[in-house]
Amino acid sequence: MLTDAEKDAIRDHYRTIADNLPGFRPRAAQRRMLAEIANALSRSLEKQGDAYPNREGESIAVIEGPTGVGKSLAYLLAGGVMARSRGKKLVVTSATVALQEQLVNRDLPFVVENSGLPLTFALAKGRGRYLCPQRIYALTAENAQGQLLAPDPMLALWDRKPQAGEIEALRSMADEFYYRRWNGDRDTWKEVIEDGLWSRVTNDRHGCLKAACPNRPECPFYLARDTLETVDVIVANHDLMLADVSMGGGVILPAPEDSYYCIDEAHHLAKKAINQFSAEHSLAQAMGWLDKVAPTAARVETLTGKVEITTQAMDAASACMETLNEWLWLLSGEESLSANSENMEPTWLMEDGQLPERLQQPARNMAMAARAIFKHLSALNDALTEARKEKGSDTTQIDKAAADIGFLNGRAEQLMAVWDLFEKETEESAPPIAKWITRRIEGKGDYIFSASPVSAAASLAATLWRRAAGAVLTSATLRSLGAFDLLLSQTGLKWLPQVSCVALDSPFNFTEQGELYLPPMLASPKDPQGHTREIVEWLPKLVDIAEPVGTLVLFSSRKQMQEVAAGLPENLRTQLLIQGEIPKSVLLETHHTRLKNSQASVIFGLDSFSEGLDLPGESCVHVIIAKLPFAMPDDPVGKTLSRWIEKRGGNPFVELTVPEASIKLIQAVGRLIRTERDYGRVTILDNRLVKQSYGKKLLASLPPFKRI
Repeated sequence: MLTDAEKDAIRDHYRTIADNLPGFRPRAAQRRMLAEIANALSRSLEKQGDAYPNREGESIAVIEGPTGVGKSLAYLLAGGVMARSRGKKLVVTSATVALQEQLVNRDLPFVVENSGLPLTFALAKGRGRYLCPQRIYALTAENAQGQLLAPDPMLALWDRKPQAGEIEALRSMADEFYYRRWNGDRDTWKEVIEDGLWSRVTNDRHGCLKAACPNRPECPFYLARDTLETVDVIVANHDLMLADVSMGGGVILPAPEDSYYCIDEAHHLAKKAINQFSAEHSLAQAMGWLDKVAPTAARVETLTGKVEITTQAMDAASACMETLNEWLWLLSGEESLSANSENMEPTWLMEDGQLPERLQQPARNMAMAARAIFKHLSALNDALTEARKEKGSDTTQIDKAAADIGFLNGRAEQLMAVWDLFEKETEESAPPIAKWITRRIEGKGDYIFSASPVSAAASLAATLWRRAAGAVLTSATLRSLGAFDLLLSQTGLKWLPQVSCVALDSPFNFTEQGELYLPPMLASPKDPQGHTREIVEWLPKLVDIAEPVGTLVLFSSRKQMQEVAAGLPENLRTQLLIQGEIPKSVLLETHHTRLKNSQASVIFGLDSFSEGLDLPGESCVHVIIAKLPFAMPDDPVGKTLSRWIEKRGGNPFVELTVPEASIKLIQAVGRLIRTERDYGRVTILDNRLVKQSYGKKLLASLPPFKRI
């Protein structure tokens, strides 16, 4: 239950914002969102003794907050008050870097400054965004320069002769970090650091020496993680949160039981989770690093005297290589992997996620071998940890061996993840695991083994929802075809009966601010050439280049976008700004400059411009959508899921394609009205909206614009 003190605190801080900001207008939808969040988090079940409660979603709220509601203020204020009151951390996650930066640089400072709520906050990043002091000192120390080209390129920080510019860049980074003029965060370095160079000086959890590292007190990652323990609000991305819970929770971020999650841009969560729980590896690369296990294990034996565990690691590596060679032979005659002129990377997708009988035992053998090599490499790492304690300060060789074992262990974990999925068989009623093998023809040739669950619902339910103290999922677009069913199904929330779902009213007057136009198109998008020709004919009628206003034209296909641009009259073509031809920042700057100079400007964009692109006022008074954003499943995961739905008597187009298109269409239409003063028109050049039965459902889910 929400206490009177918590109610008063939220009310008082909200009133303080209104008092501090002349012209601030409390919105009914925002006040309701504050109440919904506070009430949901107040229903959190506390731990009883040593036992965690059986959570059924009582402290989880799904809130669709249209543009203009002020979602971030609502969840930061209500979530902040509740977290401080109940001794929890508020973990705010988003799908995009832009929103994370907005939260840390604008929204949170705004709340703290204007509400009187004394929140402390920090941005959480993965280990890979931080410098590893041990690595950069080793690379730039004078006595290490002769060792930059190690004889073992798989394990060396350099696998080629470093260029003078690279050495200079590393020394500059090392000096700036050593003299504390740089904090070791990649994103705060004065210049862009090329990925290949950065990989030399960062680390992962396997290569990290952790508490045994002599540079642990100055390590940027650990200093940042220590900071997370002292703040009220942690801002992260979905990927980091999912990585943390997949490792058991509480590894990078606070444990789910101690956290209230505010998941913004929640419509991305399901697909982000599927990617998190998927895995792949290259056969050639696996053979490469497995070949390095024996010499590396021999070094460990010299340093530790542990004969038995080093022998076991060597044997496990040999077993892995032998089994992978068996797979190489098994795949050599597979017709699905035969190359032809049209497909230089043929893919063999296992039907329904089921391996052919002849491959089932080899898959079990490979899974067993992968688990063994991971286990024995971990044992070697433990042996080095013990040896380091015995040796005291003289641990240079031990630390180098530990870093090399860490590299191998990271690869072994990846190998194990793939083959655990390949070996796993799901129940008939459960969604399958997509499994596929891709053959690379170019170069020396290779095989890529990939596996992925087609749904992350069960994993999210087990690792996050049933453990979290509370959660709020929000976005401007969460409903599909007017219902939350798709989101609840994809995220596993459908199994928690007490989850509350709320769709807030928009603060905009759509019937007065906008209009919807459906031209009488003759060609269907199913006739690509005819549809493209008709778009070329319509655009000069729809866009008046004499008017100094902005137009956004959205395409689902780059090919069609380019063909339409090429077919337009010269006077309109000169006004185009086409996504991909120039950087986004330059495109938007040029767009605004044109408008400021009383010129018309037309942006041609793809799906990514349908979301997160903010063009208020006259920078966008017309949104033209070339065709409905149907995404037909042509990837292995989508194909496997579609087939599973069909086998259960369902219709993938109706159950997945149309609902997902509804969300994308709403997002695209949402580019028009961004403030209470905006106005304009949405034009959709797709006659399926009026000719197909699903068209009425898609239209009904759009804002209530005036139809013309």
